[in-house]
Amino acid sequence: MIEQHSPTRRFWLGGQRAAEQDRFFREALELLGWEAGDEQDWDAGWVTGMPDSAQFRRVSPARRINHFPGNAALTVKSRLHESLSTLRERIMESYGAESEQASRLAFFPRSWVMPHDYHALQAAALANPGQRWILKPTNASKGKGVRVLRDPGDAPLARDWMVQEYLANPHTIRGHKYVLRLYVLISSLEPLRVYLYRQGFAKLASEPWDPDDTDNPYSQLTNPDINALNDRVEVPVEFIDLDRYRAWLRDQGHDDDRLFARIHDLVALTAIAAVDAMRQRTAEVGADPRGCYELLGLDCLVDDTLTPWILECNLSPSLGICASPEHGGRVEEAVKGGLVRDMVRLLDLAGIDATPTAAGEGDTMARLVAETEAEQSRAGGFLRLLPSETPSRYLPFFLLPSLDDLQLAEGLARQPVTRPVLRRRHAAELLQDDQLALYATRSGRYYRPNETATLIWLLATEGLDPDAIVQALLAATEGGGTPAPQALRKEVWSTLGDWCREGLLCQRGEAMVMRPDNVATLAEPVAESPEERLMQLNHDGRRWSLNISSPAALTRLSAMFKERLAPLDDAMASRLPRLAVLRETAGYALVADDEVVRSRLTLTQLTPALLAHLVIQAARPGHPVIDAHLLVTKEGGGVLCLMFDETECQEMIQRLKATSATLTRGVRLSLSAPEVAEPLGLPLMTLSGDPWPMPPPRVAIRGVLVPADTDDFLANAGVLDVLGALLPCCVAAPGETLTPDEVADLGEWVARLERLAVGDSDHDNVSVSLADWLASPVESDARIVDPAVARG
Repeated sequence: MIEQHSPTRRFWLGGQRAAEQDRFFREALELLGWEAGDEQDWDAGWVTGMPDSAQFRRVSPARRINHFPGNAALTVKSRLHESLSTLRERIMESYGAESEQASRLAFFPRSWVMPHDYHALQAAALANPGQRWILKPTNASKGKGVRVLRDPGDAPLARDWMVQEYLANPHTIRGHKYVLRLYVLISSLEPLRVYLYRQGFAKLASEPWDPDDTDNPYSQLTNPDINALNDRVEVPVEFIDLDRYRAWLRDQGHDDDRLFARIHDLVALTAIAAVDAMRQRTAEVGADPRGCYELLGLDCLVDDTLTPWILECNLSPSLGICASPEHGGRVEEAVKGGLVRDMVRLLDLAGIDATPTAAGEGDTMARLVAETEAEQSRAGGFLRLLPSETPSRYLPFFLLPSLDDLQLAEGLARQPVTRPVLRRRHAAELLQDDQLALYATRSGRYYRPNETATLIWLLATEGLDPDAIVQALLAATEGGGTPAPQALRKEVWSTLGDWCREGLLCQRGEAMVMRPDNVATLAEPVAESPEERLMQLNHDGRRWSLNISSPAALTRLSAMFKERLAPLDDAMASRLPRLAVLRETAGYALVADDEVVRSRLTLTQLTPALLAHLVIQAARPGHPVIDAHLLVTKEGGGVLCLMFDETECQEMIQRLKATSATLTRGVRLSLSAPEVAEPLGLPLMTLSGDPWPMPPPRVAIRGVLVPADTDDFLANAGVLDVLGALLPCCVAAPGETLTPDEVADLGEWVARLERLAVGDSDHDNVSVSLADWLASPVESDARIVDPAVARG
C-alpha cells in the first residue's frame, strides 16, 4: 500500500523534549519551505529519544528519521562498554595483547555492570587497592546519579547501574576539569559512513578540580545541568569551542594535531564496535537503513598525558543553549546551529541534489562511490572518518566488513583491498557421514548448515577468503545450477557475516597465535574465585567457625576483626557453631547454622550484618545488650552514645586522639545491677584500618549522650524521653523481648544517669570536656561542661 502525502514537505518533531531541542532543526527546514507535520504525516522525523518501532518501518530514502534501531549498543553506557570490550577481546585474541591494534583500543575505562559483575568488581578492587571508582546509571542523562564511589563495596546490587574506573589524572584548564563534547554523525549503516563535526566544546567543571574532594559534584563533574545549580561561583557553566581549545593547547606547547588524530581513531573504532548490533536490529525491525541516520554526542576526557578516553555516547545530544552569552553561550549557539544546518545539507534531507547514478545499475561499487563522494561534497564542517582513505587501517576491526563496506573501500582507494581471512572462534565442529553440525561454545546454540553452507564453512576454516570461496564454489558446481556469481557472492558474504555475529568465526590477525576455544577474556579481569576459607571467629568468650567464600569478603572481615579471626582446621570446625558468608549472584548472604540471616548484602553491608548478629548472640536472659557506641576512659567511666552514626563516630575518634578515651560498640547490662556493665568491645566500622581499642571488662556507666534537636532539649526532656531513645538500641536474648518489669528497671536505671546532649554549636573541644567529666567524681548537680555539651 502506498501512503498518501501532501506535496508540501513536512517535518515531525517527536519525543519527550524541550522546544529548544528542536529549534535548529525546525529553522533549517523552514528556510527550505518545509512545514510542520505530525507523527502520521512527515518526510523528515526529528525525535528526542527513540521513536516507536512502527515508525522505523515507514522510513525510506525519501522519508528519513534521526535514529537507527539498535543504537543502544552505543548510547546505553553498559552496552557501549560491552561493545568496546567485545571488540578489544577479539582483537587481542587475533593480534595479541601487546599489538599495535590492541593498543589503539585502550581508550575506555574498564567497567562493571551491576549486579552481574559485582563480584568481578570486588576482585578488581582487591587487586588494585589504590584505584578509585565512579558510579553511573546505565541509561540516564544530564549527569543524574553519577558520583565518585569511595568504597567499591557500596556498589548497588540493583540493575541499571555501572561502576567504572575513575580517571584520577584529568588534564585541566585553569585548574578546572573538563570533558570534550564531540558530535558524531552516522549517515549510513550499509555501507558504514561516519563523520565527526570539526567544532564542539570543552565543558568545564565550575570549581577547581580537587582529587580529594570526591563528594563535590562541581569539582568532579562537568555536566552543565549539574554545574548550573552551583550558586557559589560567578560562572557555573562555561563552554570553550574546539577552535579556541586547540589554540590554547598550542599556546601551552602541546601537539593538538596528535591529540585529535587519536580522537578521530577513537570515534571510528567506537562506531565499528557497534555497527553489527545496529545492522542486526535494523533488519529485525524491518527498517530500510537508507531511511535512518544518527547524530550522537560523544563525551571524551583528556588526561594529563593528553590521552583521550571515551566516557559515554549520548542519544539525542542536547542542542539547547546552556552557557550564558558572555561565557560561551553565543559561540555555543553558533556551533550548534551550524552543526544542524550542515547535517541537513550533508544528508540532503531536502532532496535538492539528484541521486547519483552509476555507469550501470548493476555496478554497485560505482554507485556507492558516487553516493559517498556526493555526500562528501555537502559535508560542510563535518570530517569523514569512515570509510577511511586507508582501508587497511579499519577493515580488520570489523567482525566482517559487509560486501558494501569492502566495495566502497576498494572504489575509493581505486585499488584492490585485501580480503579478510577468517578463523574458527567459539565453535565446535561435529562431523558424521559427511554431514556437519556446529555447536556455539559460548551461547550453547546448535546449527545444522545445509550443503552449500557446509561447503562455505569448511572452505572458510581452511583459510579461503570470501571471494575465493565464491570462486571455489563456482568451480566445484560448474553447470550444476549454481546461482549467478553476484547472487552467490552475496550469499557467501551474508552467511559468513551471520556466523561472525554469532561468534563462530572472526577475522584472523596477521600475527595471530591460535588459542584454545575456551580462552579467557583478555580485556577484563577474571572474576574472583569462589574458593572457600574456613576461619575461627572469637568474640565475647565464644568461638564460631566462619566459612568465607570470597577473597574480597575475607579481606574486608580480616581488616575489621584482626586477631579475632584466624584460620581453622576442619576437625575443630565440626565442634563449633557455624557461620558462613556465601556468594550470591548479586552480593553475599550471611548464614548461621544453615539459616539465612541476611541476603543480597553488598560488601560494605556484610560487616555490619555480621556485627549485628554478634550483638544478638551476646544478649542473655536478664542481661540485654545496648547496641550503641560506648565512650570509655582508663578510669573505667563510660557514657552510652545513642546519637552517633559511623561518620559521627569517626569525628569523635579524631577529637579523642589527645585523650585516653576509647570508643567501642555494644554493652551488656545486668538488669539487677546495670550501673556496672560489660562492654562487648565490638569494633567500629570506621576503625577497620586502625588499631582496635580494647575496653576494660567492666565499666561504670555514668551518663547517656543523646541527640539535642534544640538548645533547651535537656531542660524539657525527661526520663521517658531518654528511655524512648534507648529502647530501640536494646536487644533482648534471642527469641525473647523485654518484659514490662525489665523496661521499668531500665527506666529506673536511666533516671540515675546523667543526661548529656550535643547540639549544633562548635564542639572542637568536646572530647577533652567529656574525658575530664568522665575522670571527675560523680556530681549530682547539672552544669554545662562545654558550649556543645550540656547535661541535665
